[in-house]
Amino acid sequence: MISLLVVGFVAGLITGISPCILPVLPVVLVAGATGTAPASRRRRSVAVVAGLVASFSVITLVGTTVLSAIGLPQDLLRDAGLLVLGLFGIGLLVPAIGEILERPFFRLRGPQPTTARGGLVLGLGLGAVFVPCAGPVLAAITVIGATNHLSFTGLLLTVAFAAGAGVPLLAVALAGDAVIDRVRALRDRARGMRIAGGAVLIVMTLAIGLNLTNGLQQDVTGYTNALQNSVEGGRTVRTQLQTLTKGNTGDGSLLSCTDSATLENCGPAPDFAGITAWLNTPGGAPLSLPDLRGKVVLIDFWTYSCINCQRTIPHVEAWYKQYASDGLVVVGVHTPEFAFEHVVSNVQGAAQQLGVTYPIAVDDNDITWSTYDNEYWPAEYLVDATGMLRHVDFGEGEYGRTESLIRQLLVDANPGLKLPAPTDLPDRTPTAPTNPETYLGYSRLQYLVGATPVMDAPAVYKFPSFITPEEYALSGSWTIGSEEATAGADARLELDFEAHDVYLVLGGSGTVAVSLNGKAVTTVDVSGIPGLYTLVSGSSESSGVLLLTVSPGVEAYDFTFG
Repeated sequence: MISLLVVGFVAGLITGISPCILPVLPVVLVAGATGTAPASRRRRSVAVVAGLVASFSVITLVGTTVLSAIGLPQDLLRDAGLLVLGLFGIGLLVPAIGEILERPFFRLRGPQPTTARGGLVLGLGLGAVFVPCAGPVLAAITVIGATNHLSFTGLLLTVAFAAGAGVPLLAVALAGDAVIDRVRALRDRARGMRIAGGAVLIVMTLAIGLNLTNGLQQDVTGYTNALQNSVEGGRTVRTQLQTLTKGNTGDGSLLSCTDSATLENCGPAPDFAGITAWLNTPGGAPLSLPDLRGKVVLIDFWTYSCINCQRTIPHVEAWYKQYASDGLVVVGVHTPEFAFEHVVSNVQGAAQQLGVTYPIAVDDNDITWSTYDNEYWPAEYLVDATGMLRHVDFGEGEYGRTESLIRQLLVDANPGLKLPAPTDLPDRTPTAPTNPETYLGYSRLQYLVGATPVMDAPAVYKFPSFITPEEYALSGSWTIGSEEATAGADARLELDFEAHDVYLVLGGSGTVAVSLNGKAVTTVDVSGIPGLYTLVSGSSESSGVLLLTVSPGVEAYDFTFG
């Protein structure tokens, strides 16, 4: 347990220096600056960070459970935190209002001065809106809280992570105090500091409340990704984290489902947990399996840039339209693979492009994914009208079998039900040999030849004299990040492939000129939300060398084939 807590603390430290702390950084920086004396400012800074650590820990572990138990919306605590930040900002701008807000603290007796108590409350509000970067440790903590599987070890791990994240934030706050202490011009302008601090608080409250800070983690280079992977990505750590969260699958019968051609009894289906947003439901209202008793539920795990998922969606959509009036509910659980797929607006836009009209549960922190011990995109889980899991299917294909089982469960739930004819869509699951999925980011790099990748920094590469099947090589300037390779000057890529269709997940803005076996095929324009682009489709040449000439700024993530 000690080693896991050390990992949790170090993971928090890494989070505290990562891009995802940028939204709260201005608030922490000015938190102590509004004090009147050096000692007062330091106490206020410590109190702000202590409040953040405390509220983040409590909200993460029990916030979801408590709100659900009393029927309140899941974003209530976040809204309350924003209200606290806004009120403190107004209080700093308008002293009369600030005195009213601080008056309750004068009635509290104890050794801590009013400014420290006020800082603690400010930190409590800040912790409610603090959204740290997701990693294995944070994902496990969130699963524990969302599934009400709290243990003493889980509690200590949460505190260790939050404390680790608080250390860099406290250093920032104290550094701000030190600057003020050293610069007489700042020290003598307390009123000006209060106004500036209030303005910062109000601006950041509005920015966070309007989700204007959501893109910061994506836009700023993920300079801590490699460090995070080295600390949290080890087999031993992941095994310990899985042990902490295993209780959410009941007696383990869910894991006994065998992708059988017949219905099985796999135990109670876990409810949706940790969903960050709902799409295609009235007013964004959440769904829950207990509320869907009496319905047959198909849960489809997917992510929008996955070609396997895209080939499956037409079948799932057809079932939804064909059988919704007969008692079928479809829920697409969108669990992202890449950072850009965490952006809800990207998911919404992609769903519209793909024609998805059934409800979508945005599983940004992989919590429902972990609750189901899922490992695949796509994956289908069939739940009967009593809430029991009856069938699983991993990957593409077998659509006729899945539809047959859906029809059987619908009739079981409503004996005598007359169903419409089965759907009749072509199965486009590839049957011929193809290249394996090929990632271009260093976190899952496998098939790059001719050079040793330079991580998170521009480097110039040169094509080797030859490449063999399934391999690829780079030429020109590229920056290889954790998830993607970003093109620079004269960037080119060669891939030796076997497939009828070649797809590449692309982001950024620019063009990709595609040549196949020395012949120009097409030029792909890259813009808008990152997603899946078709490079080769239905070519009579199902193998050979693909040459891509990529304009600077285009991001290449992942090759898939069909």
